[in-house]
Amino acid sequence: MIYSSATVAVNPEGEISLTRAQAWEGLVLKARDARLFLPPGLCTSCEVVEESTTHIVREAMIGGTNLREIIAFEHESKVTFFQATGPREGAIINELFEDEDGALQLRFYCFLGLRGKEPDGPEERTEQAQFDSDQGYKAALLSTLKRTRELMVENWI
Repeated sequence: MIYSSATVAVNPEGEISLTRAQAWEGLVLKARDARLFLPPGLCTSCEVVEESTTHIVREAMIGGTNLREIIAFEHESKVTFFQATGPREGAIINELFEDEDGALQLRFYCFLGLRGKEPDGPEERTEQAQFDSDQGYKAALLSTLKRTRELMVENWI
């Protein structure tokens, strides 16, 4: 089992401030089209194929892997990604919340396994190390917020 967690301030000193609604809009936009948020060439296609008031289903090619994901939304609070197909199974969550001082935070956490691989085997340990590294999901959170600010300046959000 892979478990990873990272939390970053939405509005660190020196950055353009985002409201909860703007940060949320960035998370929804990322769920709908990952190409806008991932490094160029990493996500080569991303299409919403089903949609309801509580979730979407998207098909994407990310890192050379075809994925089908069910993405559930809890308004202005959580976005949960479930991989229906692809190498991972489990849930990846992005959550907006206020800390004890009332500052808006963005937290990533996941509970995952690798399909067809030994639980806690070498592949899962490698994936765990990648998620927890400086280039893992904390970097992805920071990148998401940076891109959300850029899209806000460009009047997308």
